[in-house]
Amino acid sequence: MSPSAFSQLPILIVDDDVALCELFSEILDQEGFAVETCHTGVDAVARIVSGHYRLVVLDFMLPGKSGIDILREVRTQSSTPVLMLTARGSNIDRIVGLELGADDYVSKPFDAREVVARIRAIIRRTDANVSQPDLLRLSDLSINPLSRTAYRGAEPLDLTAAEFDILSALISAPGKVVPREELSNCLGRELLPFDRSIDMHISNLRKKLGLGVDGLDRIKTVRSYGYLLAVPADPSP
Repeated sequence: MSPSAFSQLPILIVDDDVALCELFSEILDQEGFAVETCHTGVDAVARIVSGHYRLVVLDFMLPGKSGIDILREVRTQSSTPVLMLTARGSNIDRIVGLELGADDYVSKPFDAREVVARIRAIIRRTDANVSQPDLLRLSDLSINPLSRTAYRGAEPLDLTAAEFDILSALISAPGKVVPREELSNCLGRELLPFDRSIDMHISNLRKKLGLGVDGLDRIKTVRSYGYLLAVPADPSP
């Protein structure tokens, strides 16, 4: 998909609150976005995995199928960015959502302008990566910012948008520590005290990358500071 084609895709809002969907549609329309809505979990999965959407705003509580069930199913087939709407104070909802591949979250009740800001942040970094065609490599890992695809050897890696952006930041600075604040900024979020979102994304990314060609962890933690993507030692004597 070309960058221009990607930018023309609509946003899908999945929420059973019809009035809220109408409000979001009006606001996002004023911001220049095309919007489609869906009110039941049963219909949401097929629409999300169709590849027809630039981003999905997904409510945690839905009739028929929960947002978590939808996210779990969608992430086996699609890396479309997902912004979760969760109950205020529900850390469990946020943690589970991030573990399953949500790219960001907003707690209810919320200011609609905050949701718009989150959407813009996700789209900005997605658009930025789409516009950068140079292939990035480190050892057996490679990523293509144009197609937003990542590979371990010849094996494609099924990464979420957030995981892809974090890997892009790490692979762009091999062997160097990337602060947690910088990684959080890559995701369009200010790093707040006790915010474990980056750590959850890193944990998921570690599982998907597996061990390096040298049998060691690919992503190293620098306690209380950040992470680095390790450069494998040269096996030659």
